[in-house]
Amino acid sequence: MGILDKLTQNGSNLTRFDGSTPPDMKGASPQSTLQDTYSINGVPDHPGQVPPSTLDLDGLTPPKYLDNLPK
Repeated sequence: MGILDKLTQNGSNLTRFDGSTPPDMKGASPQSTLQDTYSINGVPDHPGQVPPSTLDLDGLTPPKYLDNLPK
């Protein structure tokens, strides 16, 4: 008997989903702008959320080492 069979038949005290796929968490859906843009540049505004990161590059791709090699 595999672990999925054990979960679906016997359940678990560690999760309420017992082998089933849990629903998407709030803010984690593909339509969420919180993870897509807000965490980088603060757009659109999400009141009550932590401020966007100050350590990112505002969505820009950094230069790569290979881009700096002599030609």
